[in-house]
Amino acid sequence: MSSENNKQPLVEVRNLKQYFPISTGFFSSKPLKAVDDISFAINEGETLGLVGESGCGKTTAGRTLLHLYEPTGGQIFYKGKEIITKGDVKEFRKNATMVFQDPYSSLDPRMTVADIIGEPLDIHKAYANKAERRERILELMDQVGLNSEHAARYAHEFSGGQRQRVGIARALALNPSFVVCDEPVSALDVSIQAQVVNMFEDLQDKLNLTYLFIAHDLLVVRHVSDRIAVMYLGKLVELADTDSICDKPLHPYTKALMSAVPMPDPKVARANKRIALSGEIPSPLNAPSGCPFHTRCAYATPACSATMPELREIESGRFVACHRAEEIN
Repeated sequence: MSSENNKQPLVEVRNLKQYFPISTGFFSSKPLKAVDDISFAINEGETLGLVGESGCGKTTAGRTLLHLYEPTGGQIFYKGKEIITKGDVKEFRKNATMVFQDPYSSLDPRMTVADIIGEPLDIHKAYANKAERRERILELMDQVGLNSEHAARYAHEFSGGQRQRVGIARALALNPSFVVCDEPVSALDVSIQAQVVNMFEDLQDKLNLTYLFIAHDLLVVRHVSDRIAVMYLGKLVELADTDSICDKPLHPYTKALMSAVPMPDPKVARANKRIALSGEIPSPLNAPSGCPFHTRCAYATPACSATMPELREIESGRFVACHRAEEIN
């Protein structure tokens, strides 16, 4: 997995916003800011991990990037070209796809495995005849470790790990270059997670795939990602290469997240001081003023509640949104 910074990014989002209107009474509503003004770029062949607590907007960011939700604001670029029209979106969907979190609800129980995997081929008319379609389906099944005799079976006949393989085969049907992986192993048994994660890495090498890997399991993200972006309450608070974020996080929220990662070495685990955050995550419907993290931050000052810090580059390739980042590190 290599990332080359001198090339144009494969996918880029600038100031992406996704607000959902929530009814607050008769004829009045308030925006829930699920994704609030985030920007990042992903290079070809790279894996960008997107992490944060449940409800921080990770999944919404991935879905908005793919136009599964119409963005409220901001720009999305693929290979330098902005995606604006319906035609742009349709073309983008051939090159960009998603593996969903829940292998139980993301597969149609009335369709056979062959029809589930073949659905993108049908929608985009990506075959000349039935024989070509079947050949492509069997090729995809082989890539994800499923046998050809599984083709006529239904999703409920499979285990969670096998169902997720079906979902991955469907995602790869049109030879995409970019895949959003939305917590693809969180619904699986721990023993199966490693197999599926390794398969993602093998497929990346074989097919030159680029991933946005959304997860809350930091050990998985550390294993698969080249760089990690940390989200809190709809905002990006830190972005850097994996080793920098894991070994020396700069944002107080990232520090707390990393301190909670279990360590296999007992000596390291004993030396590692867990940072317990006080208070609950505020609601994105009533987000705090200024920095969204100031209500739970040990380093907060009056300035933190007054203005939102911008995501700025404080070292080469290291971005952090904290007024006191240099002071506290």
